[in-house]
Amino acid sequence: MIKKTLKTEIEIYDGLNELSKQHQDLMQQALEVRDHAYAPYSKFKVGAAILLDNGKVVTGSNQENASYPSGLCAERTAIYWAGANYPDAKIVSIAICASSIQQDNQEPIPPCGACRQAIAEYEQKQNTPISIFFMGIKGKVVKVNALADILPLAFDNKYLNF
Repeated sequence: MIKKTLKTEIEIYDGLNELSKQHQDLMQQALEVRDHAYAPYSKFKVGAAILLDNGKVVTGSNQENASYPSGLCAERTAIYWAGANYPDAKIVSIAICASSIQQDNQEPIPPCGACRQAIAEYEQKQNTPISIFFMGIKGKVVKVNALADILPLAFDNKYLNF
């Protein structure tokens, strides 16, 4: 048997004002697009803003429907839109804001497993890490430098090339 220790590193900011101007703006766009979420079933709204290496910002919000779980999360909405419209651009950063409609969650909320897998795919595709910033509706912001910091054993294409 071999025993391995996996390490992760996160940065925790007390609020948006501690982020760089660029990342404050990105998170502000995530906060704003969160209002466009369609979440009548979960009552949980999420906004995502993606900074591309060409300087463009792409946003997305979660979109639900009565045929659970065929809706789509904010992160994947934005990622897939970026991939379809800017196929040669690399994703530099993602800002995510999430909270229940019923209460203002101040705890930073990371991307779900499906979104982590989508981010992992794009990191592999572009061969560069994507920094991820996430928060609740207000309060602390968490930053990770790459998806591996929150999904250290990601499934990737190396398992498909037999």
